[in-house]
Amino acid sequence: MLFRDRTYSVLIVSASEKFNTNTIALLPVGEFWPVKTVKTVGEARRLTLEQSFDMVLINAPLPDDFGSRLATDLCESTDSSVMLFVKSELYDDVCYKVMDYGVFCISKPTTRQIVTQNLRVMCATRERMIKMEARQATVEQRMEEIRLINKAKWKLIESGMTENAAHKYIERRAMDLRITKKEVAEEILR
Repeated sequence: MLFRDRTYSVLIVSASEKFNTNTIALLPVGEFWPVKTVKTVGEARRLTLEQSFDMVLINAPLPDDFGSRLATDLCESTDSSVMLFVKSELYDDVCYKVMDYGVFCISKPTTRQIVTQNLRVMCATRERMIKMEARQATVEQRMEEIRLINKAKWKLIESGMTENAAHKYIERRAMDLRITKKEVAEEILR
């Protein structure tokens, strides 16, 4: 695998050393790093409060809880992609309960190929989420800029200008000083 600019951090929540060893073998360091393991839901909750992970892989059941509630909680409260491994006889019931939260559910026993393919889907999903978050941040910054400019316009209107004149003043000042309208608005509000 080629080394990428970005790696995916992974938390494995499993009491089974065999599961941990087999799963870590599917996570090349060039793509997945750091990889941390914990054995209980309690440890996973504590660790996810301290650190964020791109992916969380949960091998149910766990010693202190089944793990499906942890999976749904992580999907609701973090940006992590979550994969829940459950026994085949429980798969349909558990999958139905967690699917609406965005949890990827895998039936055990499974194959390396299925896990690898699902990891790729999780990577693609994570990339899409990162791009959406960046777009959202840009939109929020733009909205804040518009609010600031509108406040400056109202300040100018209060001092006797018309709205159109205030708008033109801000635009002209920005062009003349070669600064952004936001910087002009900040100057006016100061």
